[in-house]
Amino acid sequence: MIATLSGSLLIRALDRAVIDVGGVGYEVFLSTDSISRLPATGDPVFLHIHTQVREDAIILFGFLEEDEKEMFLILKSVSGVGPKLALSVLSGLRIPDLCQAIVDRDVKRLVALPGIGKKTAERICVDLNEKVAHLAVSISPPGRGSSSASAFGLVAGDAVSALINLGYSDLMARQAVTAVRKRLGEDSFGDLQVAELIRECLRTLA
Repeated sequence: MIATLSGSLLIRALDRAVIDVGGVGYEVFLSTDSISRLPATGDPVFLHIHTQVREDAIILFGFLEEDEKEMFLILKSVSGVGPKLALSVLSGLRIPDLCQAIVDRDVKRLVALPGIGKKTAERICVDLNEKVAHLAVSISPPGRGSSSASAFGLVAGDAVSALINLGYSDLMARQAVTAVRKRLGEDSFGDLQVAELIRECLRTLA
Protein backbone atom coordinates (compact mmCIF):
# COMPACT_ATOMS: atom_id res chain seq x y z
CA MET A 1 0.00 0.00 0.00
CA ILE A 2 1.13 3.55 -0.70
CA ALA A 3 1.05 5.56 2.55
CA THR A 4 2.78 8.79 1.46
CA LEU A 5 4.01 10.48 -1.71
CA SER A 6 6.84 12.95 -1.92
CA GLY A 7 7.61 14.57 -5.25
CA SER A 8 6.72 17.61 -7.34
CA LEU A 9 3.32 18.86 -8.45
CA LEU A 10 2.91 18.04 -12.13
CA ILE A 11 -0.80 18.74 -12.78
CA ARG A 12 -3.54 20.36 -10.70
CA ALA A 13 -7.22 19.75 -11.60
CA LEU A 14 -10.53 20.48 -9.84
CA ASP A 15 -10.62 17.30 -7.76
CA ARG A 16 -7.25 15.66 -8.34
CA ALA A 17 -3.56 16.26 -8.88
CA VAL A 18 -0.70 14.41 -10.51
CA ILE A 19 2.45 14.08 -8.42
CA ASP A 20 5.74 13.35 -10.19
CA VAL A 21 7.78 10.93 -8.10
CA GLY A 22 11.03 9.99 -9.79
CA GLY A 23 9.55 10.29 -13.27
CA VAL A 24 6.32 8.42 -12.44
CA GLY A 25 3.11 10.44 -12.29
CA TYR A 26 0.66 9.42 -9.57
CA GLU A 27 -2.95 10.60 -9.93
CA VAL A 28 -4.32 11.53 -6.50
CA PHE A 29 -7.84 12.65 -5.55
CA LEU A 30 -8.00 15.46 -2.96
CA SER A 31 -10.59 17.63 -1.22
CA THR A 32 -11.20 21.08 -2.68
CA ASP A 33 -9.52 22.61 0.38
CA SER A 34 -6.36 20.58 -0.19
CA ILE A 35 -6.41 21.38 -3.91
CA SER A 36 -6.53 25.10 -3.09
CA ARG A 37 -3.52 24.77 -0.77
CA LEU A 38 -1.25 22.84 -3.10
CA PRO A 39 2.01 24.56 -4.08
CA ALA A 40 2.69 25.95 -7.53
CA THR A 41 3.21 23.53 -10.42
CA GLY A 42 6.76 22.17 -10.32
CA ASP A 43 7.20 22.81 -6.59
CA PRO A 44 7.82 19.99 -4.09
CA VAL A 45 4.79 18.48 -2.36
CA PHE A 46 4.26 15.84 0.34
CA LEU A 47 0.95 14.01 0.71
CA HIS A 48 -0.42 11.45 3.11
CA ILE A 49 -2.13 8.76 1.04
CA HIS A 50 -4.98 6.31 1.44
CA THR A 51 -4.88 3.56 -1.19
CA GLN A 52 -8.13 1.99 -2.35
CA VAL A 53 -7.62 -1.32 -4.15
CA ARG A 54 -10.46 -2.53 -6.39
CA GLU A 55 -10.64 -5.35 -8.89
CA ASP A 56 -10.42 -2.88 -11.77
CA ALA A 57 -8.35 -0.05 -10.32
CA ILE A 58 -6.02 1.26 -7.64
CA ILE A 59 -7.21 4.71 -6.51
CA LEU A 60 -5.16 7.13 -4.41
CA PHE A 61 -6.68 9.72 -2.07
CA GLY A 62 -4.34 12.43 -0.81
CA PHE A 63 -4.21 14.68 2.25
CA LEU A 64 -1.91 17.51 3.24
CA GLU A 65 -2.28 16.77 6.98
CA GLU A 66 -2.65 13.63 9.07
CA ASP A 67 -5.83 15.02 10.67
CA GLU A 68 -7.58 15.19 7.30
CA LYS A 69 -6.60 11.63 6.45
CA GLU A 70 -7.78 10.42 9.86
CA MET A 71 -11.11 12.21 9.45
CA PHE A 72 -11.46 10.66 5.99
CA LEU A 73 -10.92 7.15 7.41
CA ILE A 74 -13.35 7.83 10.26
CA LEU A 75 -16.03 8.99 7.82
CA LYS A 76 -15.41 5.99 5.58
CA SER A 77 -16.13 3.65 8.50
CA VAL A 78 -19.80 4.71 8.46
CA SER A 79 -22.13 2.39 6.54
CA GLY A 80 -23.07 3.99 3.23
CA VAL A 81 -20.11 6.39 3.15
CA GLY A 82 -17.54 5.43 0.54
CA PRO A 83 -14.18 7.09 -0.17
CA LYS A 84 -15.48 9.62 -2.71
CA LEU A 85 -18.40 10.63 -0.51
CA ALA A 86 -16.03 11.01 2.46
CA LEU A 87 -13.83 13.28 0.34
CA SER A 88 -16.90 15.24 -0.73
CA VAL A 89 -17.82 15.81 2.92
CA LEU A 90 -14.30 17.11 3.62
CA SER A 91 -14.68 19.41 0.63
CA GLY A 92 -17.91 20.83 2.03
CA LEU A 93 -16.88 21.50 5.64
CA ARG A 94 -13.64 22.34 7.41
CA ILE A 95 -12.69 19.61 9.87
CA PRO A 96 -13.34 21.72 13.02
CA ASP A 97 -16.81 22.61 11.72
CA LEU A 98 -17.49 19.01 10.73
CA CYS A 99 -16.43 17.71 14.15
CA GLN A 100 -18.61 20.31 15.84
CA ALA A 101 -21.61 19.37 13.68
CA ILE A 102 -21.15 15.71 14.60
CA VAL A 103 -20.72 16.44 18.32
CA ASP A 104 -23.83 18.67 18.25
CA ARG A 105 -25.72 16.07 16.17
CA ASP A 106 -26.48 18.84 13.70
CA VAL A 107 -28.18 16.67 11.06
CA LYS A 108 -29.46 19.71 9.18
CA ARG A 109 -25.94 20.99 8.58
CA LEU A 110 -24.71 17.61 7.36
CA VAL A 111 -27.68 17.13 5.03
CA ALA A 112 -26.66 20.37 3.30
CA LEU A 113 -23.51 18.60 2.05
CA PRO A 114 -23.61 17.06 -1.45
CA GLY A 115 -24.58 13.38 -1.43
CA ILE A 116 -25.57 13.26 2.27
CA GLY A 117 -29.18 12.31 2.97
CA LYS A 118 -30.94 12.48 6.32
CA LYS A 119 -30.39 8.81 7.22
CA THR A 120 -26.69 8.99 6.36
CA ALA A 121 -26.32 12.22 8.36
CA GLU A 122 -28.00 10.58 11.36
CA ARG A 123 -25.70 7.55 11.08
CA ILE A 124 -22.65 9.82 10.95
CA CYS A 125 -23.77 11.64 14.11
CA VAL A 126 -24.52 8.44 16.02
CA ASP A 127 -21.51 6.41 14.88
CA LEU A 128 -18.86 9.13 15.03
CA ASN A 129 -19.88 11.25 18.02
CA GLU A 130 -17.17 9.78 20.27
CA LYS A 131 -14.69 8.99 17.52
CA VAL A 132 -14.15 12.65 16.57
CA ALA A 133 -13.51 13.79 20.16
CA HIS A 134 -9.71 13.64 19.85
CA LEU A 135 -9.80 15.53 16.55
CA ALA A 136 -11.91 18.24 18.14
CA VAL A 137 -9.15 18.63 20.76
CA SER A 138 -6.25 18.73 18.33
CA ILE A 139 -7.76 21.15 15.81
CA SER A 140 -8.01 24.86 16.49
CA PRO A 141 -11.51 26.29 16.96
CA PRO A 142 -13.05 28.47 14.24
CA GLY A 143 -12.56 32.19 14.40
CA ARG A 144 -9.22 32.31 16.17
CA GLY A 145 -6.06 33.77 14.70
CA SER A 146 -3.11 31.57 13.91
CA SER A 147 -1.17 32.42 17.08
CA SER A 148 -4.21 31.83 19.30
CA ALA A 149 -4.98 28.62 17.47
CA SER A 150 -1.44 27.40 18.05
CA ALA A 151 -1.67 28.21 21.75
CA PHE A 152 -5.02 26.43 21.94
CA GLY A 153 -3.54 23.26 20.48
CA LEU A 154 -0.48 23.37 22.74
CA VAL A 155 -2.50 23.79 25.93
CA ALA A 156 -4.88 20.95 25.02
CA GLY A 157 -1.99 18.70 23.98
CA ASP A 158 -0.03 19.42 27.18
CA ALA A 159 -3.12 18.65 29.27
CA VAL A 160 -3.64 15.34 27.45
CA SER A 161 0.02 14.39 28.01
CA ALA A 162 -0.23 15.26 31.70
CA LEU A 163 -3.35 13.14 32.15
CA ILE A 164 -1.69 10.20 30.40
CA ASN A 165 1.26 10.55 32.78
CA LEU A 166 -1.24 10.37 35.65
CA GLY A 167 -2.38 6.99 34.40
CA TYR A 168 -5.37 7.79 32.20
CA SER A 169 -5.60 6.33 28.71
CA ASP A 170 -5.09 8.55 25.68
CA LEU A 171 -8.78 8.21 24.74
CA MET A 172 -9.99 9.07 28.27
CA ALA A 173 -7.67 12.08 28.42
CA ARG A 174 -8.83 13.46 25.08
CA GLN A 175 -12.49 12.85 25.89
CA ALA A 176 -12.05 14.71 29.19
CA VAL A 177 -10.54 17.72 27.43
CA THR A 178 -13.38 17.67 24.89
CA ALA A 179 -15.96 17.47 27.70
CA VAL A 180 -14.39 20.50 29.42
CA ARG A 181 -14.38 22.41 26.14
CA LYS A 182 -18.06 21.67 25.58
CA ARG A 183 -19.01 22.53 29.19
CA LEU A 184 -17.12 25.84 29.36
CA GLY A 185 -17.64 27.03 25.79
CA GLU A 186 -15.00 28.07 23.26
CA ASP A 187 -14.09 31.45 24.75
CA SER A 188 -13.64 30.29 28.37
CA PHE A 189 -11.88 27.13 27.24
CA GLY A 190 -9.46 29.10 25.09
CA ASP A 191 -8.48 31.25 28.10
CA LEU A 192 -7.46 28.28 30.27
CA GLN A 193 -3.85 27.69 31.21
CA VAL A 194 -2.51 24.12 31.24
CA ALA A 195 -2.80 23.69 35.02
CA GLU A 196 -6.36 25.02 35.00
CA LEU A 197 -7.36 22.74 32.16
CA ILE A 198 -5.86 19.71 33.94
CA ARG A 199 -7.85 20.56 37.09
CA GLU A 200 -11.07 20.84 35.06
CA CYS A 201 -10.33 17.52 33.35
CA LEU A 202 -9.73 15.79 36.69
CA ARG A 203 -13.10 17.10 37.90
CA THR A 204 -14.68 15.57 34.80
CA LEU A 205 -12.91 12.26 35.30
CA ALA A 206 -13.70 12.05 39.03
